[in-house]
Amino acid sequence: MSAANLAMRGDGPKLWGLLAEFETVAALITAAERVRAAGFTRFDAHAPVPVHGIDEAMDIKMSKLPWVVAACGLLGATGGLLMQWWMNAHDYPFMISGKPLFALPASIPITFELTVLLGSIGAVVGLIVVTGFPRLYHPLFTSERFRRATSDRFFISIEAADPQFERARAVLAEAGAVHVEEIVEGGGVGGQGSGVRGGGHAS
Repeated sequence: MSAANLAMRGDGPKLWGLLAEFETVAALITAAERVRAAGFTRFDAHAPVPVHGIDEAMDIKMSKLPWVVAACGLLGATGGLLMQWWMNAHDYPFMISGKPLFALPASIPITFELTVLLGSIGAVVGLIVVTGFPRLYHPLFTSERFRRATSDRFFISIEAADPQFERARAVLAEAGAVHVEEIVEGGGVGGQGSGVRGGGHAS
């Protein structure tokens, strides 16, 4: 009995999804486009190098992180100006040689520093939240073949939670995957790993 059937029956390891292997960048981009066109939404691409065009192929939307950084930077700038105005012009006014109690040019350095500081903090914290880090374990790490994702192979993974998952194996095979295998949650690779070439279907 396959891991998929066990997962459906609930008396065995839970199927996380499928992992498909590709040999070239071009094959990866083409496969990502086909997977997206087939209606899949819970899938990801894995490569050892940055792949130009993969975002468009997967229809990845712009991250919310730039807005988080911009908001934190604006908060830093506003807070820096208000802090200096409060200290110099309101809380402890001190006249020096007839100079104004609060002047924008003199307040620029502190304002700039707080803008950079809060923007940087927002970038780090926002990245951790958006990406779900730290995550020390992922079901894909149990695949021996997936180790080559850091050297010379390209992969697409599709989660079993995707509404179109029943068609996943056929779509990946038609997309040119050289190998498709089941990934079991917490239990390694399922028993349905298979090599496929060209347009052949994984069995």
